[in-house]
Amino acid sequence: MKKNIFKIALLATGIMTTFALTSCDNNDTMEMLSAEKTITFENVVTPKDFVQSGSFQGTGTPIITPGQSVSFKFSAGKAQSLMFTTMYGASKDWFFASKQPGIKLFDASGNAITGDVSSEVQLWDNGTKDNISGQAENKPIALVPNVTASQLMQLNLSYNDISSEFTLTITNTSGGTANETPFSPGVWAVSNYNGSQLLNPAPFFTPNAMSNPEITDIAQMGNITKMVTKLNANTGIMTGLSPALVVVYSGDKNPIYELGKVDDGKGLKEIAQMGNVTKLQNSLKSSPNVKGIYVAGNAPVAPGSKIMTKFQSSPGDKIAYVTMFGFSNDWFYANEQSIDASAIGDVTSKTTLFDSGTGVDQYPGAGNHQALFGGTPQVENVVISKVGNQFPNPSVQNVLKVTIN
Repeated sequence: MKKNIFKIALLATGIMTTFALTSCDNNDTMEMLSAEKTITFENVVTPKDFVQSGSFQGTGTPIITPGQSVSFKFSAGKAQSLMFTTMYGASKDWFFASKQPGIKLFDASGNAITGDVSSEVQLWDNGTKDNISGQAENKPIALVPNVTASQLMQLNLSYNDISSEFTLTITNTSGGTANETPFSPGVWAVSNYNGSQLLNPAPFFTPNAMSNPEITDIAQMGNITKMVTKLNANTGIMTGLSPALVVVYSGDKNPIYELGKVDDGKGLKEIAQMGNVTKLQNSLKSSPNVKGIYVAGNAPVAPGSKIMTKFQSSPGDKIAYVTMFGFSNDWFYANEQSIDASAIGDVTSKTTLFDSGTGVDQYPGAGNHQALFGGTPQVENVVISKVGNQFPNPSVQNVLKVTIN
């Protein structure tokens, strides 16, 4: 994914301010700083097409027979949609699929859409087998004429606003119709959103184009193996980063945060929730142990991009830094281990992903209360902690690289 098309939605929230890239002093009494270095923050995450994907099948038997239902859960923000596909079992090569770019999940006001969304499903002819003889053919994928998909399949959505998690229930309603059919196991996906667009709005097939091996296996045999493998290889959490606040200080206490303590209201929350460093930058000016405050960057940092700032220090000084995990509700990267200001080279290993404890967590890059989607986190008030394994987050070194030169 080229970095110049990665426009993180934090811009739309009005969180970015023009930041000064020079240090500030403490009441004009700051001692002279002797050494100048440059600290660089690079977003090294590899964007994947899908933030989430999975499969579904019947209970007891993999196929979903007339009258049976199957449900699965997924997360999404208001710019995202759900895509799924399953075989029309009583055919040579037909398959159901959601309209592209997927089932619409939020209305224009950002409210979740719930209830019957059966009108969002379509029935397609894969074009690889003759519908009568079953002989191989080579035609583009096309809508099946004279069959209304929504009369054969009912779709119902429910929504949990706290987790920004939907449940889709698929019911086989084809029983007793002229097109009675079982459904095969199926697959689903939610495309990653970069703040401007979905990274892949058509994961399974392209209408009116020739088919591919993955959708052909589903359409002809109800076999999802190849499609699951393809989705797994292209599914993963990604994120942008905010401008980074860098602090030169003396003593043993990191002035940015304290693990196991509730956020003190000095501005860490604004970084962790919105990427805005201004409040903490101003708060730290009065801290007696802070000797210099610097800001790297003045806009969100997309994958493949980097920001940097120069800083000055004296022997014995330490540095601390913080930047937002942009596609979260209230997470931030910061150095867990202290760093001597004289250090040179890669210091990424000293960095940890933290939860500020100020907003309820949702699936990264798929939570409607995240700044990525113009949302505001639901308030919580718990201690600052390390982010655990509730979500399949990439390791720090696969997202952020921090170097000092």
